[in-house]
Amino acid sequence: MEASKDISRLIEIMAALRNPEGGCPWDIVQTFETIKPYTIEEAYEVADAIERNDLDDLCDELGDLLLQVVFHSRMAEEAGAFAFGDVVEAVTAKMIRRHPHVFAVSGAVTAEDVKVQWDDIKRQEKLLRAERRAKSGIVEDFKAGHLGSVQRSFPALTEALKIQERAAKVGFDWSEPEPILDKIEEEIAELREALKEGRKDKVADELGDLIFAVVNIGRHVKADPEQALRGTNTKFRRRFHHIETELEANGENLDDATLERMEALWQAAKTIERQLA
Repeated sequence: MEASKDISRLIEIMAALRNPEGGCPWDIVQTFETIKPYTIEEAYEVADAIERNDLDDLCDELGDLLLQVVFHSRMAEEAGAFAFGDVVEAVTAKMIRRHPHVFAVSGAVTAEDVKVQWDDIKRQEKLLRAERRAKSGIVEDFKAGHLGSVQRSFPALTEALKIQERAAKVGFDWSEPEPILDKIEEEIAELREALKEGRKDKVADELGDLIFAVVNIGRHVKADPEQALRGTNTKFRRRFHHIETELEANGENLDDATLERMEALWQAAKTIERQLA
């Protein structure tokens, strides 16, 4: 087996890995559920490579993400549901169908025309999808209703943001940021109360409400919460690395350092950042 630029080689490799006779013991026992976390992880790694403007890593990470598509397709083929070719056919048909101004005849000329046309096509697709699912006996459908266009597969922060944006389109929204700050304080108070009660389920519920409210304030001030949090994560990494390197330079290590010692180095890292800024 040799590497190739032909997608069929990747499909052959996956089939070989999943072969009960002579395949990889790890790959053979995987399911959609066990592979799902890796699929999400690979998508994040693609995003990370883009943010770092690392095209070498991007090429590699896109390959890993493509492997996930092939893996899921192979498992579906084994179950008699669909194969990789069906995935390709479905997405090519969708792209052709949604771009009649490119691949057929359409009156859409401006970007706004295209958007209106796109929304109309998606509405038609939803009706066909509902009919298809009804025939298959699938009852529950999270894609139904006004919030149905918001994918549940999004990261929770992104899903919350898009749910709020969607609700705001029909007027279910705060008119300004200040009341949201009041809501955040209210949610903090409820979280404090839940902590006093010692109920883990209640704490989790109130924590979710608090985060949802924080996402809302981010939306109102035009600060994407996902990107804002990623920025904070990067900042935390940088400051924590400063603690690590300073301890190492002084013959100390993280395991033995006290919280007070680490906090002092953390504050020093913040001072350095302010000076550089």
